[in-house]
Amino acid sequence: MDQRFDVTERFADGAQYIAGRLRQGGSEGTHQVIDPATGEQVFGYRLAGAADVDAAVAAAGAAFPEWAGATPGERSDALHRFAAVLTERADDLAYAESLQCGKPIKLSTEFDVPGSIDNTSFFAGAARQLEGKAAGEYSGDHTSYIRREPIGVIGSIAPWNYPLQMAAWKVLPAIAAGNTIVLKPAELTPLTSLMFAQAATEAGLPDGVVNVVSGTGAEAGERLVSHPAVAMTSFTGSTAVGKRVAELATSTVKRIHLELGGKAPFVVFDDADLEAAAHGAVAGALINSGQDCTAATRAYVQRPLYDAFVAAVADLMASVRLGDPFDPHTDLGPLVSHAQRDRVAGFVDRARGYATVVTGGDAPGGDLAKGAYYRPTLITGAPQDSEIVQSEIFGPVLVVLPFDDDDEGIALANDTPYGLAASAWSRDVYRTGRASRELRAGCVWINDHIPIISEMPHGGVRASGFGKDMSAYSFEEYTQVKHVMFDNTAVVRKDWHRTVFGDRQT
Repeated sequence: MDQRFDVTERFADGAQYIAGRLRQGGSEGTHQVIDPATGEQVFGYRLAGAADVDAAVAAAGAAFPEWAGATPGERSDALHRFAAVLTERADDLAYAESLQCGKPIKLSTEFDVPGSIDNTSFFAGAARQLEGKAAGEYSGDHTSYIRREPIGVIGSIAPWNYPLQMAAWKVLPAIAAGNTIVLKPAELTPLTSLMFAQAATEAGLPDGVVNVVSGTGAEAGERLVSHPAVAMTSFTGSTAVGKRVAELATSTVKRIHLELGGKAPFVVFDDADLEAAAHGAVAGALINSGQDCTAATRAYVQRPLYDAFVAAVADLMASVRLGDPFDPHTDLGPLVSHAQRDRVAGFVDRARGYATVVTGGDAPGGDLAKGAYYRPTLITGAPQDSEIVQSEIFGPVLVVLPFDDDDEGIALANDTPYGLAASAWSRDVYRTGRASRELRAGCVWINDHIPIISEMPHGGVRASGFGKDMSAYSFEEYTQVKHVMFDNTAVVRKDWHRTVFGDRQT
């Protein structure tokens, strides 16, 4: 294994980052970060308790006036420096991400880390582009203009599947808009969130602008969401937990941003490029071992292509190389934990009673047996209303179902509670145009599946939540819109006053 740095030594002062410093958690509980490729502990730490959350929120609150009062140019300069520091630390970030998540190093170095740096550079520029409606005399007697102002302290909760990128997606639009933040990463994967916050301090962001509390959802997460001094909650995770976050946030009337589960359909029409669709399905289903809320999970294939598509996908899945995440030739690493691997296996094992496992469907033996590995799995013959089709699995599992006409294909694609992402595959611009309109999802890809870019928004509809990450649209989440209206007449007694007292002046 690549030993870039000793994790225990690097975080010897603790896994909480508050007011620019690492510190130990105050909870009685501890947690172990496990390398899912080996099952071995790589770091142990004391969890955050309620007092740690309170201290982090206080630090963010203390930092807010100065940071909110900085000019857009000053915040932009700080974020440019932040991007430069992250670039210098890119190798360490990739190593830590693969170590705690089991990601293939080529995914960390080519996707997670450069994507996070690009996000930082984007928001460095976007910090100077907080736009509102043009000033004007909309009433005739007044000049109106719009101010976009920061909200205050943001309390964000990020998941374990993309710890670094999710830290970036939570932190960057919030601080670019002038807010300060307390981020709670998943307790399984705190390392790169801590490194991200340290890089912010090294770049010169004031202490307290970015804080991290590493703790459980039940203790640290619920305290953060319900904290009276937190003005907004942003959460990425399962729909079930998102509902709980919404319940807690309403107690203090917080703004809420929820990016929840997904069950992305992959619709292949009969005029699609079969080879492109098969390659896109395998890549879209297996990225990050399928632990991606936008992963291709349900492929609906029009009958003329169905058999050939299943055969092509099965062949491609059989060629995928499982192995050591730090081997540059590894295609697929383990799932994030043995518990997650067993959860995925449970879905597949239950599906054997009503569907066909074409390939995969088990954990490898040999040298990989001690890790949380699971083979790429292709399933056919499942009913539309079955668990394997309707529920989010979060593993390297693709279900393929046939359809007859375009109406049926789109209807089946929309037939789950989710609406985060979808894709449609066809050479016909009218077919793909219809799919882009009628597929109910926050993102629809045409003849591709998965790519994201900093300039475009990410977020869902229906049970997949609401609000946008990335892009300038994310400022809708992290700013208050204030209308300011000036009287231009200098008239003491306005005509409208008569509706309250007196008569019209003649």
